[in-house]
Amino acid sequence: MSLNVNNSPTKNKMPCQDPKARAKNFDEVALGYSEEAAVDEALRCLGCKKEPCRQGCPVEVPIPQFIAKIKERDFEAAIKIIKEKNALPAVCGRVCPQENQCEMYCVRGKKGEPVGIGRLERFVADWERAKGVKPVECAPPTGKKVAVVGSGPAGLTVAADCAQAGHQVTIFEALHVPGGVLMYGIPEFRLPKAIVQAEIDNLKKIGVDIQVDSVIGAIETVDELLEDEGFDAVFLGTGAGLPYFLGIPGENLNGVYSANEFLTRTNLMKAYLFPEYDTPVKVGRRVAVLGGGNVAMDCARTALRLGAEEVYIVYRRSMDELPARIEEVHHAQEEGVIFKILTNPTRIIGNEENWVTSMECLKYELGEPDESGRRKPVPIQGSEFIMEVDTVVVAIGQGPNPLVPRTTKGLDTNKKGNIIADESTGATSKPKVFAGGDVVTGAATVIKAMGAGRIAARSICEMLKNS
Repeated sequence: MSLNVNNSPTKNKMPCQDPKARAKNFDEVALGYSEEAAVDEALRCLGCKKEPCRQGCPVEVPIPQFIAKIKERDFEAAIKIIKEKNALPAVCGRVCPQENQCEMYCVRGKKGEPVGIGRLERFVADWERAKGVKPVECAPPTGKKVAVVGSGPAGLTVAADCAQAGHQVTIFEALHVPGGVLMYGIPEFRLPKAIVQAEIDNLKKIGVDIQVDSVIGAIETVDELLEDEGFDAVFLGTGAGLPYFLGIPGENLNGVYSANEFLTRTNLMKAYLFPEYDTPVKVGRRVAVLGGGNVAMDCARTALRLGAEEVYIVYRRSMDELPARIEEVHHAQEEGVIFKILTNPTRIIGNEENWVTSMECLKYELGEPDESGRRKPVPIQGSEFIMEVDTVVVAIGQGPNPLVPRTTKGLDTNKKGNIIADESTGATSKPKVFAGGDVVTGAATVIKAMGAGRIAARSICEMLKNS
């Protein structure tokens, strides 16, 4: 192998816990690259002059530059380059869908597998955490105040960028722990909470004030933040926490959860540590998770770890149409999750005490593509069958929390209740108020929310500079 390039067509394998062992614990599944594996993977990067990988990164990380530093074993320089653009590198290295973003444009991917960009980002972020994280440098104080409503990926990004620009930032978080979906939604085995907490602690080190148990729209309105509290700008990053349901009979039975409730109980309220934490989650012997996205995979894999004997993903399209990351589907299959594809529930059945006992489903086949380009599922008449299940988790998506839009005069929303914001600036219809992330787009990815936060922060800083 040349000192300058590794011509292997495949990525260095990510070491993982054994599937049988990990299906019974909440420890992180992917164990991360060793130093040697990271350097070897970095040597696969061709250092393309046109840097095609960068066009797939919503937060504009200088990818070839940080990988070049890994090649030289200068990990301190590598993480410094990443953090010029990304406030949450340890998070992104774990949960970004890199295969559909930066890695999709990697030239290496034309004849083999792309460079493991996300794995390398995770490696240097973990290396820095082990050595002790150095706070980023901030500009001198400007005297301007920025309120950030919601502490998910978008809000944390805005807070980091505005604080580095010298503004005084206060985050208002409705829950008792900051982090948003990173804390309540993504399970411990995929994103350890200590890593999210470390990223939040880094924000505090650069002066960001975080107020928890602070429900804007209830304790104070956006108008009061601007007029009474003296904030010069407000960013709304309240996410998509309103669960959707199918509207079928039996969804109000005991044993039916929304994905939000199921994951929040398990992650934020630590049901996985019962009885140390008094948050029971009844899963029973057989669990059906309705949906095929990353959230559905998280619910299914969580149910296994909580003691379910059989866990089913019930999805009305085929495996090819599953929206979840390939890696997450692969991990779920390895752990024993059973995929009931081309299947859709028509009703949930309960006993005299109103507890779930079974679910009636209908088999489907794929017809012509719909407006999204995916083949439309068509029910097969007379194909009804009964699945015996004790628990049903509905993971078919979620919408925006309506509280802030409902209590904010002059803030425009669309038919779905999402806040309308300019894609290029994050500006809303209300002066001095910006928005981004899932509350604008509907449920999407962590990195897309961060990208929206970066755009809004840039606009906020520009506005404050000129005011």
